[in-house]
Amino acid sequence: MSVRISRRRAITVLAAAAGLPLLARAASDHPHILRWKGFSLGADAYIQLYHTDENKARAAVEEGLAELARMERMFSLFRPDSVISQLNKTGVVEDAPAEFIELVSYSKDIAERTGGWFEPTIQPLWNAYFQHFTSGSEDPAGPSAATIREALAQVGWRGIEIDPARGRVALAKPGMGLSLDSVGQGYITDRVTAILRRHGFQNMLVDMGELRAVAAKPDGSAWRVAIANPAEPKQAITEIDVIDQAVATSGGYGTIFDAAGNFTHLFDPFSGKTAPRLAGVTVIASSATRANAYSTPLSVVPRSRRAEMVAAAGGITAIFVTPDGVTETLKS
Repeated sequence: MSVRISRRRAITVLAAAAGLPLLARAASDHPHILRWKGFSLGADAYIQLYHTDENKARAAVEEGLAELARMERMFSLFRPDSVISQLNKTGVVEDAPAEFIELVSYSKDIAERTGGWFEPTIQPLWNAYFQHFTSGSEDPAGPSAATIREALAQVGWRGIEIDPARGRVALAKPGMGLSLDSVGQGYITDRVTAILRRHGFQNMLVDMGELRAVAAKPDGSAWRVAIANPAEPKQAITEIDVIDQAVATSGGYGTIFDAAGNFTHLFDPFSGKTAPRLAGVTVIASSATRANAYSTPLSVVPRSRRAEMVAAAGGITAIFVTPDGVTETLKS
């Protein structure tokens, strides 16, 4: 089996802490950092929170992690008991949580705004590639054209039916499957951030798969974020400073299906082909949900359509990189 299904970190905070799962220092008049490190929807996750009261900070983070666990019970494809897994298994869920309805509705809206380049029903295509490359006798040329056509026949965001009053989400055709990974990590980041802010904290970084920088550091300086080199994700290709912004990165190198690196987890929803491994895009926006939502379609849309998509989105910056460095920066 050659597929690597773990998601490698594409953006990192320079000098970010590792170490204990939850580490804080004693209260004082001077801010200290509480750090937590773990996982969210299969991706590395962490929190860096400046505080002057360890007990208060720890309580806030614990509540944020409880929210993370609640969100994973809705959106994780790794959990057979999650709401999304039940939807994909049966084709319908009733009495879904309000947050599930909200994110599915948002996903349909982004799909429409991007002309279908953001595609929340891409899961059948993922399944086709995964099954092909884990069969034990896979053709290195990838799934057959017939297999891809069959999978694409089950893809189409207009087939998501939502009844908010009943909490009902249904898929129009048998064999359809929903994946919210391309927006869910940002959504969870924003949910956890909101909880920490309600506890009165302002200077922090929250990353539940995508990153949100709240305010600045206590000394007024920006958070410095490194964008990974697609050829060697542990190395930075460039750096950016962020204050009160969210950052999301997509790149084919995050998950690779074959040993040669020719097939990745980012799909063109029209052709069924995958995005190149050695390219990435980082989106900066006002929320992690929004940054996350646009980073995936900007990874697969033809280069000639990038500026159009960024302009239509409004209020985002997109930074495109290859192992040679930044190739293009677009703002709206």
